[in-house]
Amino acid sequence: MKLFFSRICLFLLLAGCGADPVPVEYKEFDIASLQKLMQDGELSSVTLTRYYLQRIESIDRGQHGLNAIIEVNPDALDIAAALDKERQESGPRGPMHGIPVVLKANIDTADQMATTAGSLAMAGHRATADAFHVTKLREAGAVILAKANLSEWANFRSTSSSSGWSSMGGQTHNPYGSGRNPCGSSSGSAVAVAASLTSVAVGTETNGSVVCPSSVNGIVGIKPSLGLVSRSGIIPIAHSQDTAGPMGRTVEDAAILLTAMVGRDPADPLADAFPQAVPDFAANLSKDALKGARIGVLRTHSGAGNDVRVDQIILDTVATLESLGAEVIDPVEIDTEGMGAASRTVLYYEFKADLNAYLENSGAPMKTMADIIAFNNEHADEVMPFFGQERMLEAQSKGLLTDREYLDALALSKQISQAGVNNALAEYDLDALIAPTRGPAWMTDNVSGDHSSGISSSSLAAISGYASITLPAGDIHGLPIGVSFIGGEFSDAQLIQFAYALEQEGYKRVPP
Repeated sequence: MKLFFSRICLFLLLAGCGADPVPVEYKEFDIASLQKLMQDGELSSVTLTRYYLQRIESIDRGQHGLNAIIEVNPDALDIAAALDKERQESGPRGPMHGIPVVLKANIDTADQMATTAGSLAMAGHRATADAFHVTKLREAGAVILAKANLSEWANFRSTSSSSGWSSMGGQTHNPYGSGRNPCGSSSGSAVAVAASLTSVAVGTETNGSVVCPSSVNGIVGIKPSLGLVSRSGIIPIAHSQDTAGPMGRTVEDAAILLTAMVGRDPADPLADAFPQAVPDFAANLSKDALKGARIGVLRTHSGAGNDVRVDQIILDTVATLESLGAEVIDPVEIDTEGMGAASRTVLYYEFKADLNAYLENSGAPMKTMADIIAFNNEHADEVMPFFGQERMLEAQSKGLLTDREYLDALALSKQISQAGVNNALAEYDLDALIAPTRGPAWMTDNVSGDHSSGISSSSLAAISGYASITLPAGDIHGLPIGVSFIGGEFSDAQLIQFAYALEQEGYKRVPP
């Protein structure tokens, strides 16, 4: 019913504003190119917005669609028209002026779209205020185009879930292969960018939920340093790891979006740690940024060495880095024993506390995690047809954030992860680490759940709270493989420079 209603809204939205086919294909245009067309009077935000709405209707909807979009913004064309008028009267606000953005459906918007985290338990929940980074996007002139499907509750409901599936939106599909999984939890955001249903999109990550779907869908994804992007207005998993992050078809596009999202939010407990000076992340990008850089190849990651094809992509990348003037140290090993177990304990405790706080203060239909668990049990045929809610039950069994078990686990997870990165950078005199982001996309399997190759390098940056960026590095039988740069705290700008330089040497997406 929900998807049917969304489709009717999209049909009426297009019909109400003229739905003639857009004569130009904008699907591979980057933000800079779109802005030049707008400045030259050859493109309007209304035309661009309508173009993406038509693509959503034509390739995302229906039985054989990608199913990346959970809901379109019925005000999108009106917003675009107002921004076109403003451009004519006073010029653009900046590089995001008139550019459509898709948001993951766990991000608050104070408009006609719901914020549900993909759960039927949250159906109809409309936030009373924008998430802080959404406010920043609106101020930058972005058109909030739609909400993206996701792994329900950001993939923290079950231990045997299928990434990209939610009870609100169904299963999102990877555009690079029939039946292939899009990874998660920011599945719809990544697929929307990969399939050019939008210019750029916002995902969220606790551990891998931006970089994994970006990698397997062949796009660029940035996991910012914790606290760089405000965490307020996002349905949470865990405040010690959660962050929103930008996703784009190019490094520059993702950097432009990140710049628009960033700001010091007094309501975020990390506001005092916010950097005094935040750069324009898309400014002065240089193809020579890797010249003289020292890059370490991280060999301590989950599933290391279990796919020789991925290993070859990394070896090829090392050669490219060296050709660009970087000095590569291979291998760099980091002892992460005990980090994962400690982090899982932290996530269970914080999920219960943080979600209960969000529900209590947001006017959501569910008031506690216990209410959600009960709803899921009562509506199991719709909500749990394939997998259960083991993670929610484990989180519900936890105590308060003053419990010694939680405090010890938090301290241990941060100590291992942060010391691991910091010590490696210091010992080898490195500017950054590099590693495969993930193996190739696996087949979606609602019976057994996710069963990927196991290769994943997201945990160090996620648990430490440090920055990482993934970009396309090659493919295996047409399935994209990403490579990640990982750095220290607030190394975001430097990592973006490194990624841009590598991108200019052919590390670019191949459209699906």
